[in-house]
Amino acid sequence: IFSAREMADEEVLGDALGDDGYEQEEESAPAPGAGKKVDSAGRKVKGRGAKDAAAQMEAEERYSGRAGQFESVDNEGGKGPAKSVEGWICFVTGINEEANEEDVYDKFSDFGEIKNLQLPLDRRTGFVKGYALVEYELRKEAQAAIEEMNGAEFMEQTLTVDWAFTKGPFKGRQSTRRMT
Repeated sequence: IFSAREMADEEVLGDALGDDGYEQEEESAPAPGAGKKVDSAGRKVKGRGAKDAAAQMEAEERYSGRAGQFESVDNEGGKGPAKSVEGWICFVTGINEEANEEDVYDKFSDFGEIKNLQLPLDRRTGFVKGYALVEYELRKEAQAAIEEMNGAEFMEQTLTVDWAFTKGPFKGRQSTRRMT
């Protein structure tokens, strides 16, 4: 049985000690400027742009010095066709929707051995989407296929054949986007 005085002393002691019996430290106020965004001039940055300013500062630090020097792909003489990883790829458009892989293979195998042929189908209808990718081992085979088949008739449609990958600007028709 405790007296009122002993209970009051126990309460004061309990406030000073934590639940586990150790002394609690008073929480100090955060240091001034802690957690605030500061720009390169030392000014506080507030609002929505604070994250962007911090990200920009991090990017500037990340890409300074040697870390900011990037390698580039060699153009080897400028414009022209580019070889894919495995061979030279021709992009064929204007293929009839009822054509099959065998028809396209027969038509393009006259120019050399076809290493790979992609003829995508529409999932909904099951018909050919209207284009194909034909890959040759040698550049001269692909070049011959482009020269002979570009503008040729195939299953009552005119084919357009060109390189799938090129270096430099696209040489086809100009952009259809309006210039204002």
